[in-house]
Amino acid sequence: MKRQDIVVLLKLVSLQDQELTKGVDRLRSESVGGDPYSVRNLEAQLGISKTEIAQSIKRSVASGIARKDNSKNEPRPSRRNLFGFITTGLKFVFPAQVGPMQRGVPTTFAAPMLTELLISGGTYNYVWPYGNGREMGQAVEPLFRTVPDAALKDDALYEYLALVDAIRLGNQREVGLAADHLKSRIMSK
Repeated sequence: MKRQDIVVLLKLVSLQDQELTKGVDRLRSESVGGDPYSVRNLEAQLGISKTEIAQSIKRSVASGIARKDNSKNEPRPSRRNLFGFITTGLKFVFPAQVGPMQRGVPTTFAAPMLTELLISGGTYNYVWPYGNGREMGQAVEPLFRTVPDAALKDDALYEYLALVDAIRLGNQREVGLAADHLKSRIMSK
């Protein structure tokens, strides 16, 4: 597995969620080429090359974290396996690197949709470094360099990635809270 595999898998989960809220027809009309699960659309949404996305999906299928839907020929993440990997192995395989204060896009519990879950005890917020960012905080290396742009295009993906960072960076209480919230979002569908 590579770092971008988690980003691709979480985008696929986000697309599945959008199918339920927006409907398949609207999701298709908003997609590049009319297929939200195509490598072409995923490239446009994530800023990851088509080749890297295709390889990522192959790795995810081989590891059992995803499968190919034979009827639609679309990649489908195994939400249970993905959640298990994120909560038990991700911070060991892809540990978070914290850097100096910088402008960027808020992540972990500083992300806009998560600010109500945990009140900070006075520590600095974490941000993904981003040239157009408006927030100051300690820089956190995102799972993939294009994460800030991709997250700003998709609120659900942003929430998932911020929760993943909370699991990668947090203390025991924060990790537990982030894991519970992630479970309620990923496993409820």
